[in-house]
Amino acid sequence: MVKQIEADFRRLEPKVDYCSLRYVCEIDEIVSVRQDVPQPVGRGTDTGIMVTIIDKGGLGYAATCDSSSDGIAGAIDRAWKWAKATAGKSVTDFSAIDMPSETGSFVGPGREGSEWESTTLAEKLDALRDVSKRLKIDDKIVDWSASLWHTSTESLILTPGGGRVTKFANMLAPGLHVVANSGANTQVRTHRGARGACQLGGLEMLDRIAFYEAPQQVASEAIELLSAENCPTGKMDILLAPDQMILQIHESIGHPLEIDRILGDERNYAGTSFVTPDMFGSYRYGSDLLNVSFDPTIPYELASYGFDDEGCKAEKEYIIREGILQRGLGGSVSQVRSGLAGVANARASSWNRPPIDRMANLNLEHGESTLDEMIASIERGVYMKTNCSWSIDDSRNKFQFGCEWGRLIEDGKLTSVVRNPNYRGVSATFWRNLKMVGDNDTAMVLGTPNCGKGEPNQVIRVGHSSPTALFADVEVFGGE
Repeated sequence: MVKQIEADFRRLEPKVDYCSLRYVCEIDEIVSVRQDVPQPVGRGTDTGIMVTIIDKGGLGYAATCDSSSDGIAGAIDRAWKWAKATAGKSVTDFSAIDMPSETGSFVGPGREGSEWESTTLAEKLDALRDVSKRLKIDDKIVDWSASLWHTSTESLILTPGGGRVTKFANMLAPGLHVVANSGANTQVRTHRGARGACQLGGLEMLDRIAFYEAPQQVASEAIELLSAENCPTGKMDILLAPDQMILQIHESIGHPLEIDRILGDERNYAGTSFVTPDMFGSYRYGSDLLNVSFDPTIPYELASYGFDDEGCKAEKEYIIREGILQRGLGGSVSQVRSGLAGVANARASSWNRPPIDRMANLNLEHGESTLDEMIASIERGVYMKTNCSWSIDDSRNKFQFGCEWGRLIEDGKLTSVVRNPNYRGVSATFWRNLKMVGDNDTAMVLGTPNCGKGEPNQVIRVGHSSPTALFADVEVFGGE
């Protein structure tokens, strides 16, 4: 079918300044067991085409689930009408933008001989049922579940001059969830957060994240939290594990550095940014230890891809280096509009959405400190794991985050477990208090499959790799 789509598009391609076609086929399957009982299996297939036309400065999109010749012709006609309607009326002359026209392919792990495809549904459910049973370690565990969400995505991007990009990726997002209760006290513990342990690949990734070994620890920590003291309040050091760092990176670095947000495109929906164009190249975003990269080339990380959804070749770029802001997260269009250096991150959540600026694999580069060294350096602080709540203002500056699990650090030693650990800060100063960055042994490759942005809304997958990190003088508080 892909060959026929390409042949039809090349035959129908209009004589305009720019015309592209993006075909996407996505297949989802969700398998879960709750309280040892298999739940209904969720399956879905979503396939369609987006046509983009730029002509005489105007821009038009049209999407269709009809991949026949007639369907493609209809999409071209509608997109062309929108391009004509917007010509001379947009703040941007789209015809002046040098849109990408690359040739290449990207194949993520697990395409050939996929373990997901070769493993029967009964075998998947048996494995999850076994994991589920090992979560129920005590009568205080009142709810528990284990799940696997698998997606395979195939796409074709056709651009002028023979540009042709193909992409294929498998994603697996496992989940373990435990709820413990004693009287009025209820505590939740998960494995790496809500789908935080997601990666590219198939069932083989479960060994990389120790999925089958995790139930005992997840359940034990949920029980432990029931008798733990509330997190203390005051200014102190915090040591953030990777499964909390990914949220910190995502919200207070990723979103404020998206160029379309800086330009004001999101102000009526997801907000703006405290970052302004004049900051790039000189603004001290964090301490000298802060090195953040955009890197869609890392094997297994969730948003690895060879080309973005406009067909632009993706390469590793430093966004922040030694604490100084270097470049924004913006694709070809945003780079021209803003005059700022960007990256290949124009991405769409599906065939029926246009590409917009999205963070992809946004990673904190590891440092040189061991976990023991960081703990030993702390006179008074809290070690926090696994995000459970977040709130941040519409300029992505002031924030308040909560974690599932905490442990006090006193005089350089881990002491008692605390529940409901929370902290708050301001992005513009929080990262300058980055005191130590963990070495590679403390790092994890994690992510989120549900980052929302755009009008109409787009929910997309983002990867984050991070070591454990230590911050000084942070406002910490508990919660009931």
